[in-house]
Amino acid sequence: MNKENIYYATGKRKTAIARTWLKPGKGEVVINNRSMNDYFTVPTAKTTMMQPLVLTNTLGSYDIKVRVLGGGISGQAGAIRRGITKALLIADPDLRQILKKAGFVKRDPRVKERKKYGQKGARARFQFSKR
Repeated sequence: MNKENIYYATGKRKTAIARTWLKPGKGEVVINNRSMNDYFTVPTAKTTMMQPLVLTNTLGSYDIKVRVLGGGISGQAGAIRRGITKALLIADPDLRQILKKAGFVKRDPRVKERKKYGQKGARARFQFSKR
């Protein structure tokens, strides 16, 4: 297999980072050297992750290898979805319009707000007492 047929992209969501490789194949998905069904036990995470492939009708045409770290199940699934989307755009730029309309091209910028020093949390404050 030559390097020209392997498409690499990085996807991020919350604190999760997914390095994604796509290559033409039978549709095998390997996440952190484990099968998709072993890695994600929650069905919603699997469906979230595979949305770009289902939308573009390329479900069985690419083998996907992912290295993901950080975040939780939902964040990792979103990061993998973003990585797959970016790799698909590199493989076939004609898919951009379909993926953009579905909202997969734009990164979701929502992250947890940091706790402020001298305070209880990001927004929560210690109770004020005048006397």
